[in-house]
Formats: sequence, structure tokens, C-alpha cells
Amino acid sequence: MSWWRRKEPNKRSNKRSKKENSTASSQKSDPSTYQVDPSFPKGNSLEDRLHWYEDKFKNCSDVVYRRFNLRSGKKCALIYLDGMTDQKTISESILNTLLNYAPEDPSDFAQYIFDDESVTVSQNKLIYDPNHGVDGVMNASVLLLVDGDTRMMLYPAASYDKRSIEEPPNEAAIRGPREGFNENLDVNITLIRRRIRSSDFKSEIIQVGRVTHTKIAILYIEGICQPDLVNEVKRRLSFIDIDGVISSSFVEETIEDTPFSPFPQLLYTERADAVNASLLEGRIGILVDGTPSALIAPVTLTMLMQASEDYYQRFIASSWIRWIRYIFLFISLLLPSIYIAVTTFHPEMIPSKLLTTITVSREIVPFPAILEALIMEISFEALREASIRIPKSIGQAVSIIGALIIGTAAVQAGIVSAAMVIIVSVTGIASFIIPNFALGLSFRLLRFPIMIFASIFGLFGIACCLIIFYIHLINLKSFGVPYLSPIVPFNKQGLADTVYRPPWWAIKTRPPLITSNIRRQGNNSRAWATDKEENE
Repeated sequence: MSWWRRKEPNKRSNKRSKKENSTASSQKSDPSTYQVDPSFPKGNSLEDRLHWYEDKFKNCSDVVYRRFNLRSGKKCALIYLDGMTDQKTISESILNTLLNYAPEDPSDFAQYIFDDESVTVSQNKLIYDPNHGVDGVMNASVLLLVDGDTRMMLYPAASYDKRSIEEPPNEAAIRGPREGFNENLDVNITLIRRRIRSSDFKSEIIQVGRVTHTKIAILYIEGICQPDLVNEVKRRLSFIDIDGVISSSFVEETIEDTPFSPFPQLLYTERADAVNASLLEGRIGILVDGTPSALIAPVTLTMLMQASEDYYQRFIASSWIRWIRYIFLFISLLLPSIYIAVTTFHPEMIPSKLLTTITVSREIVPFPAILEALIMEISFEALREASIRIPKSIGQAVSIIGALIIGTAAVQAGIVSAAMVIIVSVTGIASFIIPNFALGLSFRLLRFPIMIFASIFGLFGIACCLIIFYIHLINLKSFGVPYLSPIVPFNKQGLADTVYRPPWWAIKTRPPLITSNIRRQGNNSRAWATDKEENE
């Protein structure tokens, strides 16, 4: 498989990697040799260390400092974020446990308080570096400081409001599951884990963003996904050096193969079942904390033309719907251009009666066909954008009123012809049939240069544009996988689930260019029918 050509990291990346490696190795070494922040107090005074943390969290109104004394008289303090931590966990599991402990031998206290089993909070972490304590507090953990001891403890206690699991509004399905991702990374991973109950399902977490420290989860199934693909995804993510990652689009634009291509090279989805299906094919899922959608890589053009609903309806109906999508894909891309080219350069191609009708409708229009089409197309795009931005309660009304009243008024005023209104309306409807919004937007953008070429060169200009687009598509790759595969390069085995959707019992293999385990199921999942006939 032809993977992305490996590039040598720059000096900055090398320095960052060496620094991370040295930090990781020093963390495992003896605490006395641990390199801490030079500004951190040298002694083990509680007040001095609290002053250092207060300076770090200066003007952070949501940081709470909870001082308390134990029965032995030892002074302690907790530092945590108000609103992101569970107050019940802090009071009952941490404070009560520590306050009610009365050791017979005071020397046993230090061993007790820094024991993993002393407090009934899972995943406790003993730390020495104060900067790790800062990171822990920012990640909704509770930091424990003890007077006279340089050791610190982090207790996970994250608890904050999050959106409930709902049906994805942009990817609704009639028959399939109705669970969609929300903004919580742990919840999103759980939605996938609930369906793939195997230890081969792996989820690796990395942090990206110098300020936001955003968590990114890399999801794959070991034994199905190619190890080279996993390593390539990790390598590209390791080069991200940005202040903050707010959305998955930040990651998508950074790791895609050809950033200046109008076509999407990663698939984003809000449906957990779509990610599950992709993982079972050998692809990789990327989840970004704070984003209710996942990225899937690698992708192909045929994959972007598929919808989750295809796999929940009967295969005959699903195949028919796919053919309809491809037909209207070309209508969305070429219909206005063909109309401009035929009416301007090739009127002999139009039947005489239809030509007469078009000529009569254009008699009072003062603009050429290209200008007429541009006016209508840009107006339609403006209406589409307005319907998204304005409140939902009036958005539908505005789009309908705009399409009907403005279109009718434009025809009566003689600005555009009735035929052009029909052409633009059919084109707009066709663009909505494309299941992936990013792919539909790409074809909407490409429609304009084709229209311009059609107005200059006629059908020859359309053919030239299609050849240019085709050359671009056959050279486009998504993580080394050809964008037009399995059509170009042609692979008969990979055509099983592209233009048509075969029945589930006939989908016996995975896409051959993606997975390391091509076999999806046994030889015949309908062997019961043959067995029944033999018994009869």
C-alpha cells in the first residue's frame, strides 16, 4: 500500500519529542532527581506551596482552596475547580476519609494518606511535579497538598453538565439507531464500546493544543486495521502545534493529504453506528473532546455517497436510492452548465417545440444565459445560507417565501426566465440529495467554474472541466488510499458495496486497500436454507 511519504520532523518537533521523552523518563525515576519548576518553593511548607499555586491561578475565580486540619494536627489543603468537580465526592470520599482517620502511630499517616487505597476514589495519582498538579486541576481533578511533605495526590472528581444523548439532527434515520455523539469524549467512546465488545477495540488518548490541552481519541480495531495506518495517523497528529483545538475541523484541515482540494478527505459523522461500521471495515475513528462528531479515515468518494439508512433498509431499495443519488449528483453539478451551453452554442440539440418555449420565455430577459444563471444561483445560495442563520422558527418560512415570491417576481419582472427558475430549483433540490454535506458543498462550488467555461466554450468547456476534475480525483488520496477506489484503480472485489448495496450475507470481504484482515464473515451465512432443502 502506498502510504504518505514519511517526512523528517523539523528541529522544533525533535526538541519537543526529546523534552517529552526526558520528562516521561524522569517521572519514573527517583523523586529526589525529579526536575521540578525552578519557581516552585524549595521547602515543604504548605503555605509557600499554596502561594505558588495561587499565583499560578491568579484571577481564576472558579479555583477553590480548601484548607483543613487532620486529627493529628497535620495541615492539608485541597485545590479544585468549582463547577467542574463533584462536591459529593470531595466531601464524602476525600475529606471525610482523611478527617476521620486517627493513626495510632503518627509516622504511619504519611504512608496512609499517599496510599492508593486510602481514599475511595479510583485512578488516584501520586505526583511530584507541581505543573502536573496544575494540569490535573484544569482537568477537573482534586489536588491534595500536605504540610511537611513534597508529595501530592490527584483525585479524579470530574462532574459537569453535559448534553444528553440525542438523535443526530443532520443524519436522521428512519429505521436505524437514534444515538448521536455529544460534546463529552468519555460518553462518545462509551457509545462505540457498547457495540464493539471486544478487547481488540483500542482507544488511545493524546493531548493537543498548547493552551487548551484538548484530548483526542484514536479509535481502531486491532487485527482489522492496518498498523501502518495507525502509525501514520499518530504521526500526523504529533505534528499539530497550535494554541487550541476547539473543533474536529482543526484536526481535519491539519492532517488531510491535500489541503487545497475542494473535496473532503475525511468523513465526519455524528452517528456512533457509522463509526462502528467504519471501524469494522478497518478504518480509523478520531474523536475530539468538545465536538459532537467523529472523523473517519481513510475515505473514498463512493463512501461519501453512502448514508447510514442504506444499511437499515432492504438492499433492493437501498441500491435504487444509491443510483438516484449518483444521477442527481451529476444533475447538481452539470444541469445549469448544460442549459447555458445548449441555449448559447448548440440550440440545434433542443427539440423545436421546447426551443420555441425557451425562446419565448427569454424574449423579455435582458441578460445573457450565464448572467441569468449566476443571478439565480447566487440568490439561491443566499437563501440557503439565510435559512441556516436565522431562528429555526422562521427559517423554513423565509426559505419558502424567498423561493416562491422572489422567483415569481423575478420572472414577471423579466429579470430571469421561467426555464432558468426551473433549472436552478431542480439543481438546488439535487444538491440536497447528496448525503455528506461537505461533499455537497464541494460540488456546489465547482458548479460555478463549469458554468463560466460553458458560457465561453459550450459543451467543449464542460468536457474540459470534467477532464480536469477527473485528473484531480484520480490523483487525490486519503491517507494513501485512492479517492476513486475501487473504481480507479479498478478492483472487482471492492465493488461489492459501492454503487449498489448487496445483501448482508453477500458482503463477505472488507475493502482490500484498507484492512489487514479482508475476511468479514464465513462462506455462507444463509447455509440454513441449503441445509433445509437437503433435509426435505
